[in-house]
Amino acid sequence: MRVAIVGQQDFGKSVLEAFLARGDEVAGVFCAPEKPGARADALKVAAQEKGVPVFQFASLKSEEAKSALRGLGAELGIMAFVLQFAPQDFVGIPKYGTIQYHPSLLPKYRGPSSINWPIIRGDTRTGLTIFRPTDGLDEGPVILQKATRIGPDDTLGSVYFDRLFPMGVQALLEAADLVLKGGHHEYPQDEAQATYEGWCRKAEARIHWANHVDFIYNLIRGCNPAPGAWTTLEGKELQIFDARKIAVRTFGAVLGKLGEVVGVS
Repeated sequence: MRVAIVGQQDFGKSVLEAFLARGDEVAGVFCAPEKPGARADALKVAAQEKGVPVFQFASLKSEEAKSALRGLGAELGIMAFVLQFAPQDFVGIPKYGTIQYHPSLLPKYRGPSSINWPIIRGDTRTGLTIFRPTDGLDEGPVILQKATRIGPDDTLGSVYFDRLFPMGVQALLEAADLVLKGGHHEYPQDEAQATYEGWCRKAEARIHWANHVDFIYNLIRGCNPAPGAWTTLEGKELQIFDARKIAVRTFGAVLGKLGEVVGVS
């Protein structure tokens, strides 16, 4: 199998290594240019070390990007955590088109922070989707999905690094095989069930102590390690990455009448 990988950072690096490890040919790698002063992209570094051509374009809509992909003669495009917009006249260049990884059970949680929000919302289940990219955001036909449980003490870090990351690498390999063999079923997403969530950034990660304890707890879990839930203490910002709910007593266990002192400690 001859593939072209579009991606970034450690997930893209692991996808590159997985395809190479099983003997597939990676014709080239596309990753976004680094911001000034930033570290070199882990995918870029790994590709260069393995002698795989690397292409960095400010936009995948450019004729230069399309020309570079055409020149690779790839059978399949692999999009591994891509933040750049990839138009149809780019993803349609490989012989069998392109497949994309998204860390949620589409059509739920379309958007860029799809691992944070299920935890913050208190969901007990999430997963990943391999689908065909279209010009709509995370809207294309689904090839396969994998589900995983969100435990009561799971965090963004544990759900992603322990499960959605390794599961996603294997799912891309599996989906690539399905596409090249043919005969698989690709089904449209149910738009009636679709939800979209924007970025989970600093503004969304602020703790409002008037909220229910469960919501605060889930916010802290869903923002650990990034962007980090925060509050203020004596006028200074304080980030909170871990918390525990401790049941002291319920309202039903409190004796006495309104206004009556029932205990002093």
